[in-house]
Amino acid sequence: MIHKCLFPVAGYGTRFLPATKSMPKEMLPIVNKPLVQYGVEEAIEAGMTTCAMVTGRGKRSIADHFDISYELEHQISGTGKEVYLDSIRNVLDKGIFTMVRQREMKGGRTTSCALKMSMGARRPPISPPPENRQEPSR
Repeated sequence: MIHKCLFPVAGYGTRFLPATKSMPKEMLPIVNKPLVQYGVEEAIEAGMTTCAMVTGRGKRSIADHFDISYELEHQISGTGKEVYLDSIRNVLDKGIFTMVRQREMKGGRTTSCALKMSMGARRPPISPPPENRQEPSR
């Protein structure tokens, strides 16, 4: 069974401009959660508890999202708003998260960066098979 997965979340998000000028596309809200959280929840439900994310410049909010926010939790502790943290707390309790920041975002390089940190796997589990992978133009 596969227990590790990789989320390549390093792109600029140009197809979603101007919304992604100040917010990573992975953090765009779908109802009340960022898009990337839905993917992580599905991976955890499938048994993949170790999640690695290849990020890039301007993507710190992704790492912050999958970490504890002591200040926020302290502020809403004991109030009716505490229930809003349940979904992310559930994810944090079930998963292990690793972030690596890619030096340059040149399109398609996330896979090669991920291969370096693929945690002993021949290829990262969510990466496309080699025959379907598009090589970046040089």
